[in-house]
Amino acid sequence: MSIPFPHSTIIGYPRIGPRRELKKALEAYWSGQADRAALEDEARRIRESTYARLTELGLNPHDSSIPASFSLYDQVLDTAVVLGAVPERFADLPDDDGVLDLDAYFTLARGDATRPPLEMTKWFDTNYHYLVPEIGAATPFALSPDSVLREVDEAAEAGYRVRPTLIGPVTFLLLSKADDGTDPAFVPLDRLHDVLPLYRDLLRLLADRGVRWVQFDEPGLVADTEMPEERIEAAVREAYGHLAEGADRPALFVATPYGTLGTRLAGLAATGVDAVHLDLVKGAVPTAAEIGVLRGKTLVAGIVDGHNVWKADLAAASGVLDTLRADDVALSVATSTSLQHVPYDAGIEQALDPLLRSWLSFADQKVQEVAVLARHVAHPGVVDGEIAAAARILAGRRASPGVEVPAVRARTADLTPSDFVRGDYGERRAAQQAALELPVLPTTTIGSFPQTAEIRSARARAARGALTAEQYEAALQDEIRRVVRLQEDLGFDVLVHGEAERNDMVQYFAEHLNGFDVTRHGWVQSYGSRCTRPSLLWGDVSRPAPITVPWTSFAQSLTDRPVKGMLTGPVTILAWSFVRTDQPLADTANQVALALRDEVEDLERAGTRIIQVDEPALRELLPLRRADQAAYLAWSVRAFTLATASAAPATQIHTHLCYSEFGSVLAAIDGLDADVTSLEAARSRMEVVHDLGEHGFGRGVGPGVYDIHSPRVPSVEEIQALLERAVRHVPAEQLWVNPDCGLKTRGYRETEESLRNLVGAARAVRAAVEAPAGLG
Repeated sequence: MSIPFPHSTIIGYPRIGPRRELKKALEAYWSGQADRAALEDEARRIRESTYARLTELGLNPHDSSIPASFSLYDQVLDTAVVLGAVPERFADLPDDDGVLDLDAYFTLARGDATRPPLEMTKWFDTNYHYLVPEIGAATPFALSPDSVLREVDEAAEAGYRVRPTLIGPVTFLLLSKADDGTDPAFVPLDRLHDVLPLYRDLLRLLADRGVRWVQFDEPGLVADTEMPEERIEAAVREAYGHLAEGADRPALFVATPYGTLGTRLAGLAATGVDAVHLDLVKGAVPTAAEIGVLRGKTLVAGIVDGHNVWKADLAAASGVLDTLRADDVALSVATSTSLQHVPYDAGIEQALDPLLRSWLSFADQKVQEVAVLARHVAHPGVVDGEIAAAARILAGRRASPGVEVPAVRARTADLTPSDFVRGDYGERRAAQQAALELPVLPTTTIGSFPQTAEIRSARARAARGALTAEQYEAALQDEIRRVVRLQEDLGFDVLVHGEAERNDMVQYFAEHLNGFDVTRHGWVQSYGSRCTRPSLLWGDVSRPAPITVPWTSFAQSLTDRPVKGMLTGPVTILAWSFVRTDQPLADTANQVALALRDEVEDLERAGTRIIQVDEPALRELLPLRRADQAAYLAWSVRAFTLATASAAPATQIHTHLCYSEFGSVLAAIDGLDADVTSLEAARSRMEVVHDLGEHGFGRGVGPGVYDIHSPRVPSVEEIQALLERAVRHVPAEQLWVNPDCGLKTRGYRETEESLRNLVGAARAVRAAVEAPAGLG
């Protein structure tokens, strides 16, 4: 194609709104407090304000620099809807033309009274969750382009030539799962030849509207899968050979964030694509030979980190860009990934220390960094002043107090192998059975209970001084009493205190540990309308005082049943924070683990008999290439065992993992050596229990039976069926009964009803397995 690619661009931009406007609009629509028109108006306003802001920050509004990367819920779901890829169990949702309306779209995402939603899992090595398409050998496809075309037209009317963005066909099918009942030999990639004509038709429609460039995100190409390499290479050739045919199309830009393409680069470059993005932060800098395969195309260098918030080293980045200059290869500058993984603007974080704030680069600042580096590529020397200023800030950061603390470093240096090892599990199990006297299939929850409007209001009033510390503590104690009484009334065997004092499972600890800071407005989308505020881990980590002990002890004083102490594990604290990059993650993980080890020991001294150390993000940080996975799993498991290994044999250590594919990391989960492990399983309909049985997992395990990320209430019969499937693969004496995750985001009405059904199902299955004939 003769259309030049923009000199500077980004791969995507946050879409929730700087003040979470989309979250509020979605939840108002779902609750019936706003109509469809109000939701669509707010979505349109967010899109147009995004285009205006990106123009202000330095992107060209007329040359396709600005990606149309907005989504009402999830970008993978959006592509599934464009392709009409609707599972058989939702076959009633499309209209006669195969089109899904807005409510049908949300039904796929959130389920309804009788059907669970699409499965949800982690998006590569990020804390974003995507919805997993379900595709069978007979799944019908039908192009539904209206949403894509409408956004293009809307942008054009506002004066912007945007770049439509979709999940590429190879990644879309690699991320899909086979529909239930499909032949075991079938994989969704078998349907590639069926979806390519739809992508091709969409390209024609976009060309008719004057679209010059279309972006296809293909992060699936940077990850190792079970698929044979030759099969993926053939799929790339087929897909982009077909899409590049003919002149009636926009230019094709393929983005490959989150890792290195490796040998797949040559195959992609050999097709007719016009520009290829490489992630130069997580991935390797290409050699001269690799650059050479892009002759006649544009190399889009993802040199600004889209996945972390620290100011770019512009001197190092400009040096890398200089090595990428090659004859007959155009060079453009971009972010390494979509900026959906970082907050909007560091400039509004006025409550942060100005020195710390000077180290930060959120989405808006990253756009500016891209623009500076693009000017360097175009005119070397013109931005030397900006490069030198960034270097001075980075040098000052390295010398700042708290970045390196000798006492913390001495403690980690003194660790010995015995600090990472707990006693024999058989002895521990016997000691715990004697101490706890729990029934078969004991019931518990994962930790948090719904955060009511009253609790959120009390926290806000306390923060601004409208409540005294004593008044705020009394409000939290009232909520803990309510939660403990509710669990006793429902019949739970192991209780939690509900975590009313915690705004977020990571931020709460960050607020109490040295080496961290927290933002006020640094929201990042996790899935749908769910947003988190990742903390800033900028220095050496230590614990100045106990964190959770008073709340756990208070809850235990209210009941004779055991109350779990609730901690967030070291890997999850790292995964859900923006972490310093000036030392190995393993070193930072050990610092966090030692702080948690101190908390475990204080909980024990206070009489806590069960302590849960959550690691929902264990698999999230798993490198996408197999060659890198063993080293990661080694240090991440060691960090967890460092945090928990000092616990006495009679203290039962739990951990929790959620929304990941667990089969590939079961050996590492086993290596955590937790006495009980709870896992997400409801939305995937208990798939994990087969892997547990095959692995011979020998400790306690609680595959979740209640999907808390959907508003639907599962029936007793539904939960009982899941438990009965679990018992067929895992001995009943190892099984626990629990939800998939914490209940913080749910309302009390649905929570109470669901938990009542959970306990009822557990009692029914317990009675069956204890009967002489068992479950048969």
